[in-house]
Amino acid sequence: MGEVRTVECSSTGSSTGGAALELLVHGVGGATPEKMLNDPRTVRITGDDTAAVYRRAEDADADSPAADANTPSGEHDGRPVREAYVWSNLTSGNGTRALWLLLLPFMVVNLAHWMRPAAREGTRGVRLYGLLVRLAGLSLTVLLVAAACEVALDLTAWQCAGTRACAARHSWLGFLSPSGSHGGWWSLPGRRLALAALVPTALTGLLWYLSHRTWRAYESQEPLDRGPEPEPGPAHTALSRPGFWYGRRLVARLRAAHTAAGLFTVAAAVGTAAAREDHRPGGPAVLDALGRLLEMSLAVGAFAVVWVVCRRGRSENRLDRTLDAHLVHRLPLTALALLALTLVYAGWSRPHWHSSGRLAGDTAFGTLALAQGALVLALTAVAHVLHRAAKGGADKGTGAVTPQERSALRGLGGPAVVMLACALGGVMSGGVSQRVSDWLDGTGTSLDGPPVLLTWQASVIPVLLVVLLVLCALLGRRTWLLTRAERAAVVREYRADPGDPARTGRIARTRSTATLTDRAPLLVAVTAASTLLLGAGALVGAFASGRTPVRATAAAGPFVQGAAQAGQALGSWLIGLGFILFVTWGRRAYKDASARRTIGILWDVGTFWPRAAHPFAPPCYAERAVPDLTWRMTGWTRATGGRLVISGHSQGSVLAAAAAWQLKPSDRRRVALLTYGSPIERLYGRWFPAHFGPAALAALHRDIDCWRNLYRLTDPIGGPVRLTGDDCGPEVDRAPLADPLAYGRTAEHPLPAPVLGHSDYQADPAFAEERARLLARLSPELPGQRA
Repeated sequence: MGEVRTVECSSTGSSTGGAALELLVHGVGGATPEKMLNDPRTVRITGDDTAAVYRRAEDADADSPAADANTPSGEHDGRPVREAYVWSNLTSGNGTRALWLLLLPFMVVNLAHWMRPAAREGTRGVRLYGLLVRLAGLSLTVLLVAAACEVALDLTAWQCAGTRACAARHSWLGFLSPSGSHGGWWSLPGRRLALAALVPTALTGLLWYLSHRTWRAYESQEPLDRGPEPEPGPAHTALSRPGFWYGRRLVARLRAAHTAAGLFTVAAAVGTAAAREDHRPGGPAVLDALGRLLEMSLAVGAFAVVWVVCRRGRSENRLDRTLDAHLVHRLPLTALALLALTLVYAGWSRPHWHSSGRLAGDTAFGTLALAQGALVLALTAVAHVLHRAAKGGADKGTGAVTPQERSALRGLGGPAVVMLACALGGVMSGGVSQRVSDWLDGTGTSLDGPPVLLTWQASVIPVLLVVLLVLCALLGRRTWLLTRAERAAVVREYRADPGDPARTGRIARTRSTATLTDRAPLLVAVTAASTLLLGAGALVGAFASGRTPVRATAAAGPFVQGAAQAGQALGSWLIGLGFILFVTWGRRAYKDASARRTIGILWDVGTFWPRAAHPFAPPCYAERAVPDLTWRMTGWTRATGGRLVISGHSQGSVLAAAAAWQLKPSDRRRVALLTYGSPIERLYGRWFPAHFGPAALAALHRDIDCWRNLYRLTDPIGGPVRLTGDDCGPEVDRAPLADPLAYGRTAEHPLPAPVLGHSDYQADPAFAEERARLLARLSPELPGQRA
């Protein structure tokens, strides 16, 4: 455990001259340049307040012509230059980042786009997979806007303002109430709906604004434009393509389509209510014709939106600087114009129109739930076919396991995550609707409340929680059994017999708890499958009965009726509590920098990937960070003729690998990679096999000068890369580092050594050894040793 390996990396060009650079990249949670460089005096040499590269003050002019003249070896004071890339503000900046919590379902569905199995690029199955995920993302936008319409139009303007008791309880609705305003101008149902439509319209506008602002800050960051140098060897991962981190065109197209979809949803909620009134026998012929024309226009608009979403509109093989300006501007403006005409149509005088019951929310939410379930099932079938097609697709001779042996859920991680995104959207929609309904209807008797389907969906939440509690209990028991086994391993490795039982148990518990990360696929699978089945049951119950669970089981036995009452009451309480906690967390994050940094850690993992499925997802920080690192590494190697070690911790190791893939092959051979606490295989390799699978990692290992990886058994995030020596070079992984460094008190550790887990890898002597070995390879005096 922790012994030094005598494996040396090989390279055919390790002894070229030039300066040596060590570029440090921090991980989740961020770090200060002073801590990364271990020096209180640092200077920013390039970058801005969002992301920048820092050096120690004494190294500020290390690569200047004057410094090069005084240092024949190209090094500064006989040592390599150290730089720190600090990118934490990309995910945990000012208080407005707390608003990103509202975009959580969008972020989750965007992750699913990149989780496809490792099938060959360009096939119909791969294109169909991406299409289905983009359609699922579109359904989430419609669901969020429909929830806003349910609150503003149905519950507030239609039900509460149209009910004497509810309007009297809320005086601010008096001017909308027929009784409170004595038949005022705004009291007509169509005008109430037109006025309330401003709320979901404003929400759609806010989503467009956030997406457009982040698009200008992230997607518009142009990566390095590589020359026509071909890639050596077999096909590389898509992350090596020049246009992978440049999604400017695609996000602009999707933003236009989703914005139009939101506006069309508002227009449909207002217009169909008025058209339904006009279609009744004896209604005005002109308004009836206008209503039918409006419905046809909405159908055409919906078809145009789906057509735009189905077209990918992006090329990754080059920097696609094209921007579909006509589409990006005209589609949302057309939808906005149609919405304005719809509001005028709905506000037309209809003296005999009175509001009663609910709007058509049951049909709308039921259709959405059915469509999302169908998309998940279709995506599951496509992912299964792709997984089988990719079986045995790992490069022969790499010594690595095949992608199928490590892929999460046998390639079905993407469909499971889409199901979770839809569930999150449903919980948020139902929570908002239920809380607003309870607030408006204090007695619980004057309003019909939200759609029946939302009540059914809330009622199955307690059942889902019971299933998860049982699963957590089983995982807890397994962890306890593993802890007992780890106790013996700790005693054996540290030769601590009899040792301190409390310290042995603490080390063993940390190790066994760290393995829970590898059980995440099971948790996701059970949650997604249970959600799908319970959601299907809720949909059948709502459509079959047309009533809430309590009313639908009124004639059943006492046990069934009691279970329905308990489920409906507890589900309503839980969904409301979840919504309150969600809002409270967001409010705290807006004011508290530490809480905002916690949210930033979540985004570090969730927003690494480009917005290929949903334009309203939080922005992809890697579209700024990867070009930053690529430009810096390329600039150094070309200006100094030197070589560099890029050293990444945790998520920083993923950024380092992505940046190395973006280099020209000739520059890639000048780079050595040191990763520690890296999730590059444990998380990314399992959940994103098409991009971080064994074949992709083996190709990167072949291309760069050298790669070494450090990890601990107590680390819940980092793990081995699992590349063994064969065609792609020597083994990457060092043996697991000892954690703690010493079991008891020693001369080197007079005080008890802490259990570090995922942090402070640089405190381990093994880190200094590996770093010194890689830096020694960069010295022009030392030839590179072949394996």
